Amino acid sequence: MLSFGEKVKGFLFSPSETFDSTRGDTLGDAFRYYVVILLIFGLLLAVMVGVAFSLFRMFLGPIMHPAVETFWGPLFAAGVFILILVGGILDAFICGLWLHIWIYLVGGRNGVVQTLKAVMCGATPVLLFGWIPLLGIVASIWSLIVMIIGVRQLHDISTGKAVIAIIIAIVIPMIIFRALMTILLGPLMPMPMTGPMTGHWVYNP
Repeated sequence: MLSFGEKVKGFLFSPSETFDSTRGDTLGDAFRYYVVILLIFGLLLAVMVGVAFSLFRMFLGPIMHPAVETFWGPLFAAGVFILILVGGILDAFICGLWLHIWIYLVGGRNGVVQTLKAVMCGATPVLLFGWIPLLGIVASIWSLIVMIIGVRQLHDISTGKAVIAIIIAIVIPMIIFRALMTILLGPLMPMPMTGPMTGHWVYNP
C-alpha cells in the first residue's frame, strides 16, 4: 500500500499509475486520505480568513470593542474550518453518488465505491492548492483531469466515456440552477428594450 506522501505525489503527477496502484484500496482507505487533505485545506483557508480579518481591522480601525473583535476573529476562522470539513465530506459523497449514475449509464460497472474513490482522490490538487488566489482555478481544472483519469482507470472505460459522464454530471445541475434563478429572479431582472433612438438596456417593470 502506498504511503500518504506517495499518494499525494502520485495523484498530482502520475494519476494513471497511482489509481492502478490503489485499485485494491477500500473506501475507508480513500476516505482517510481525503479527510487528511481536506483538513490541510481547511486549516490553510482558516488561517487565510484569520489574516484577512486582522487586515480588515487594521485598515478600518476599531469598529467594535477590542475584546469582541479578538473573540470574533478566531471564531469566524473556526467556523470556516468546520464548514469546510463537514461540507467537503458531504460534497464528496453526494457528488460521487450523482456522478455514479452517469458513469453507470456510459458503461462503468465496477461499483459506486470506485466512483467515490475517484472523486476523493481526484480532489488532491484543488484541496492542496485551491486556497491560493488565482492558482485555485488551475487546481480545479487539474482536479477535474485527475478525476477523469480516476474514473477511466477504476471503471475500465474509455477516456471519452469518462469525460462524457463527468460533463453531464456537471452541466445538468448548472442548467437546473440557471433555470431556478431565472424563475425566482426573472421579475427583478432588467428587460431589453430598444427603439429607433435607443440601443441600450432600460428597466421595464
